[in-house]
Amino acid sequence: MSVVVGVLIVLCLMAVIQWQLGNRKRLAAEVELQRTMQLFDVSLEVNSTIRKQDLLVKIMETSSRIMNAEASSVILVDEEKGELFFDLALGAKGDEVREIRLKIGEGIAGWVAQTGKSVKIDDAAQDERWSSKVAKRVDYPTRNMLCVPLVSKGKIIGVLQVLNKRGEAPFTDRDLQLLESIASPTAASLENAMLYDALEKSIHALKVTTAAKERMESELRIATDIQMGFLPRKGLSLQSSGGAASGERLGAEANALATIRPAREVGGDFYDYFRIDQDRLFFVLGDVSDKGIPAALFMAVTMTLLKGKMTAELTPGELLTSVNQELYKDDSTMFATIFCGVLNVTTGQLLYSDGGHCPPYIVRAGGEVELLKGKKGLPLGVLDDMSYMDNEVTLELGDRIIVYTDGITEAEDQQLAQYGFARLKDVLLREQSSAPELLLAQMVRDVDHFADGAVQSDDIAVLIVDRVPMNL
Repeated sequence: MSVVVGVLIVLCLMAVIQWQLGNRKRLAAEVELQRTMQLFDVSLEVNSTIRKQDLLVKIMETSSRIMNAEASSVILVDEEKGELFFDLALGAKGDEVREIRLKIGEGIAGWVAQTGKSVKIDDAAQDERWSSKVAKRVDYPTRNMLCVPLVSKGKIIGVLQVLNKRGEAPFTDRDLQLLESIASPTAASLENAMLYDALEKSIHALKVTTAAKERMESELRIATDIQMGFLPRKGLSLQSSGGAASGERLGAEANALATIRPAREVGGDFYDYFRIDQDRLFFVLGDVSDKGIPAALFMAVTMTLLKGKMTAELTPGELLTSVNQELYKDDSTMFATIFCGVLNVTTGQLLYSDGGHCPPYIVRAGGEVELLKGKKGLPLGVLDDMSYMDNEVTLELGDRIIVYTDGITEAEDQQLAQYGFARLKDVLLREQSSAPELLLAQMVRDVDHFADGAVQSDDIAVLIVDRVPMNL
């Protein structure tokens, strides 16, 4: 009998343990679901506006609410001065707070900005890194706090902190992990907003400055400087991080270089290239429909959106779709043809998307010159719900791609005959072994020779990307 009772007790204990384990798993799943929903809420909030001031308010309000904190603040990094500053401060003493500047490394926020490490402080006044500059100005006691870096594309652009958890309990390590998760989408949205804000200020400054000038020449000089400042001034070289690509004896590197010559002091052609991660190079070349100051401003907006929105997760087609939605206006007559690509240096895979642009040429290592064909979309700014497609091709070692604007192929001579694709292909065949600098110069020189003194009627831009064996 005692044996039966013992067995029943053991079975009961096992059932209780299983129920407790199941209950724990259910509670853990509920906590994880709640955390996921909170992060989703944050993403919706911070992506609802591109205006910096509005975004800062949303970040602070959302962080305080989710972290159950009394207050929150975003402190931005001024790279030129090596300082932290409050771009937005709410309350009666907001103006005084905006006057405060912290050196990088000063105070808890400065320490986080300097080290890139997150911190949880249970007693702020007792922490040796504590600075009372802000607290004294606003007469606001800080009991406890969390402070995390805002990092976008590997660069610390500011810090996010929440102050004084409501109730008696201090912040927990899980609270710190949640705030770090909040900081990731926040940083990306904030950098986009900062780029957009800087663009608006640049355009406003341009309008104010040019309005004060008595002569058009001074206006155009300023516009030229601003436009050229958006373009890379040097070539870019990116080496594969993983050594030799599969099936190849040597590693690979990609070299990007471009040239531009506006038909007037300013124009609408543009290009860009930059690294998006260890193995991938992004490049783009476009042509705005108009000329002069309007085209330069449209070009500046387009380039800012391209650079601000491009991330390692986006494909070229997704990028153009997103940028087009921002550029499209019902009453605008401006648009831009565009070609952009992402080259994986290690594998040679090239993903690209084409928005009504001139078809690029690929010069193969064996000497063949071929037009790059693929699915095309409309130019940016023509249709608001346009979805751009991704295409794929492989660049082998020794291959190069040449992207250009129609200022090359549609250049005219004195008799209004056009330069055309055949002449361009002939130049690429003749100069296939030339270095990128020489090829760019020879392409422009050949167009000038054909024009024979005729006035340049359109902007000229050419971008070359080579995939070559790495020099080990």
